[in-house]
Amino acid sequence: MLEDKEPPSIAKGVMTKPVITIDRGSFVLEAATLMSEKKIGCIVIMDDGKPVGIATERDILQRVVTKGLDAAKVKMKDIMSKPLITINAKMLITNAIRIMQKNNVRHLPIIEKGELIGIVTQRDLLRALALHVLISFRPLL
Repeated sequence: MLEDKEPPSIAKGVMTKPVITIDRGSFVLEAATLMSEKKIGCIVIMDDGKPVGIATERDILQRVVTKGLDAAKVKMKDIMSKPLITINAKMLITNAIRIMQKNNVRHLPIIEKGELIGIVTQRDLLRALALHVLISFRPLL
């Protein structure tokens, strides 16, 4: 049964926090271990307290593992995707989905007042959008 409350329509309502981050000078092995421990598919790379890039499981596989590189010797700055595409906390879910499609990304860090406050995934946004659609059809069900 559907809840009576309205599902979130902005990014802040579906974001995950805190965001797991790692320094750009850290080694890929450290990042992969952290991602495994936290059961996450991406990690935001920081430089001097500011987000500068992102790395996903796919990035690690394609840029390190399949090339036979040593994850204990490759630094995150060398494999991260950049520039980092971010959104603000008040962005509509539909607009965030458009940004993902346009830029061919699946994760969007959320910046508020210059600070990294959360992250949304394609799955988070599509789930929220599907709930909106379901609720809009509730009178017909």
